[in-house]
Amino acid sequence: MEKNSKVPFIHLHISIVLAGLTGLFGRLITLNEGLLTFWRLFFTVLIFCLVLLFTKKIYKVKLKDFFKMAGVGALLGLHWLFFYGSIKYANISVGTVCLSLISFFTAIIDPIVNKHRYFKHEFLFSLITIFGIILIFNFDSGYRTGVVIGIISALLAALFTIFNKKVSKYNLEAVLFYEMIGGLICISAFLPFYLYIFPTQNIFPYGLNLLYLVILALFCTIFLYYFQISALKKLSAFSVNLSYNLEPVYTIILAMIIFHEYKDLNLAFYIGFFAILLSVILESLYIAKWNKKFNKIN
Repeated sequence: MEKNSKVPFIHLHISIVLAGLTGLFGRLITLNEGLLTFWRLFFTVLIFCLVLLFTKKIYKVKLKDFFKMAGVGALLGLHWLFFYGSIKYANISVGTVCLSLISFFTAIIDPIVNKHRYFKHEFLFSLITIFGIILIFNFDSGYRTGVVIGIISALLAALFTIFNKKVSKYNLEAVLFYEMIGGLICISAFLPFYLYIFPTQNIFPYGLNLLYLVILALFCTIFLYYFQISALKKLSAFSVNLSYNLEPVYTIILAMIIFHEYKDLNLAFYIGFFAILLSVILESLYIAKWNKKFNKIN
């Protein structure tokens, strides 16, 4: 494999490590999931605008392209809303493990959207993931609401990656900027209704909440999705989404160290978790074997 061919995988795994930190911030930030998502998007767009003002850059795109990018960003904003909701209703480990269903949803939806044939290995590896999720769903009935919300989050994340690949041909910074604007518009429109249903007095971030949100916006949003979009230029949506099943590995290890979540997890959870990890390993071996065969032919 040529040196340059490794770059997309390096970018992909940098984004996965950064994504692994987002669940921790979901626990550290005391705002509810609706406000957390709103302020994350707000600070991301604000940082972007300050950078553009300083560099005097202008991202010009056609109106129809703006709506495409903004629409993808809306999916991202909704994904964050449900992801943080899953963490709040369950815990970090449950919320992040549910994201492993992204590969299953991608295997079903991607061929429909992009009009290509279904691949048997994608369903096989996804079934192993589903087995793991079923075990996790049954490990504690008190976390089932969080699991359901997490599954919806995974569906939205799969849709985001699939449609994100369609706009990844455009300038990376422009895609990211307009996606964040789209997400902010979507969540801003939704937030008043959300706060009406789930009222709270803690609306504005301050102190550590403010610091965590700025870090979340800069490193775990701008840098994360910059590297993800870069990887999508060369890799398939399924490969990216399945690789993101490694996110729970990083997040759960950190959650165990920092928040001692291992006290809340039983054997069923760990069996389910290792089943999901197995699907990632098998897919990685399959891709490596396919690439080796392809390189020999060429």
